[in-house]
Amino acid sequence: MEIAFYLAALIAVFATFRVIMHTNAVHALLYLIISLLAVAVVFYALGAPFAAALEVIVYAGAIMVLFVFVVMMLNLGGQTAHHESSWLTPGIWKGPAVLAGLLLAILCFSLWYGGGIGSVGGDTLSAREVGMQMFGPYLLAVELAAMLLLAALIAASHVGRNEDTQLERDMNEARQRAPSGVDEEEA
Repeated sequence: MEIAFYLAALIAVFATFRVIMHTNAVHALLYLIISLLAVAVVFYALGAPFAAALEVIVYAGAIMVLFVFVVMMLNLGGQTAHHESSWLTPGIWKGPAVLAGLLLAILCFSLWYGGGIGSVGGDTLSAREVGMQMFGPYLLAVELAAMLLLAALIAASHVGRNEDTQLERDMNEARQRAPSGVDEEEA
């Protein structure tokens, strides 16, 4: 099980790196799905199968489908890819590189002096107990999170909507290409 943990962690790190470095938004989202699935394997290897199942169902399933839908709805084009490629300059990566180095140092220290990675401690949590907690005392927080996601989807729809129809754009292009001496109604 330890080999599965390390391989899944390596895949998660590589896929997350590809998410950050990819300029195509849909491809980056696909790499993010791979990363989330690898994290689910890490949860399973640590002895938390319910957390792994929730990771697959909630994050890699429902939320990533929503992300892919919104990206395709916004129809990001070549200008966005050019703008994102300008973010890949070396100076921008100094802060994240320092933070990643600190995390790596903490991981190496805990593996070297902490005796390795053990299993998850504590009681096993069933799906019924999670449901009772979510829809018991935290019902308002769950409903507010659902409303926030709905509002974000509606806002993304309005931001990405183009006011001009395709017919109006074609007519404007035809007007610009027409010679100035010819009236469009006569043509």
